[in-house]
Amino acid sequence: MGKEKVEIVELNAENWYECCELEVSEEQREYIEPNAISIAQSKFEPTLKPYAIYAEEKVVGFLMYNSVQEELGGYWVYRIMVDKKYQGNGIGKAATKLMIEEMEKLSDAKKVVVGYHPENLGAHNLYASLGFIDNGDRFGKEMAVIKNITA
Repeated sequence: MGKEKVEIVELNAENWYECCELEVSEEQREYIEPNAISIAQSKFEPTLKPYAIYAEEKVVGFLMYNSVQEELGGYWVYRIMVDKKYQGNGIGKAATKLMIEEMEKLSDAKKVVVGYHPENLGAHNLYASLGFIDNGDRFGKEMAVIKNITA
C-alpha cells in the first residue's frame, strides 16, 4: 500500500465506523484519544472537521482539525493517526499535506499549529519533516509546533 493513492474524505455515514475500529500501536496509545472520542467531540464542537484517511480506497487513518483560529493565531490540528498496520509507509505524511492544503483555504490562514507530547518521536519526526517549527510554546504536557503557510 503506497502513499501515492492517499486521500482524505470528510467523515460520513459510510466511513465513521471504520475510523472507530482503527488502532495505533501500544506505545502510541498514551499520546492520542481513541477515534470514537474525537468523532463524538466533533459532534459537539461543530468547528472541528473530521476526516477519514484512505489509501488504495481503504480507510487506514483519521484526522481532525479546527476550522476557527485558536491559540498562537493559528488553525490547530486536533488529531492525526494511521492504523498500526499501515504505519511507516508515508501515509501519515501524505495525509497531513492534504490536510494542510484544506486548512490553507480557511479564512486568514497564516499558521497551522499542532500540539503533541514531547516524547512522541513519531509525531516530532512527521511535523519536523513538514516544516513545523518549535518556538518553545507549551500547553500543559504538550509542546506546540507551528507551520507558517501562505494563503
